[in-house]
Amino acid sequence: QVQLVESGGGLVQAGGSLRLSCAASRNIASSNVMAWYRQAPGKQRELVADITSSGSTNYADSVKGRFTISRDNAKNTVWLQMNSLKPEDTAVYYCNVHSPHWSNTWWGQGSQVTVSS
Repeated sequence: QVQLVESGGGLVQAGGSLRLSCAASRNIASSNVMAWYRQAPGKQRELVADITSSGSTNYADSVKGRFTISRDNAKNTVWLQMNSLKPEDTAVYYCNVHSPHWSNTWWGQGSQVTVSS
């Protein structure tokens, strides 16, 4: 059983920065995709960014140019650097790791990010 442990959430003023981290409890195949999702109150969970094993990234339009996803396969860790935060970025952020066709998937416990105006 793999556990994903998140850290780095919190409260920040608009325009500020936060960095989320997610570490897997054991080695996860480097072929897996690592991603961050978020869910705001009353809204569906949405993809924020993902990164393939080769380093290809994909971002939601709403965070392009402000957020950066990165990973270290040797450390089984993925990060999300969030800059120029806006109140609309307020949500619970979830780390996700999945195989390319979603035959296996794991979720973190969720980290609250609150951006005050």
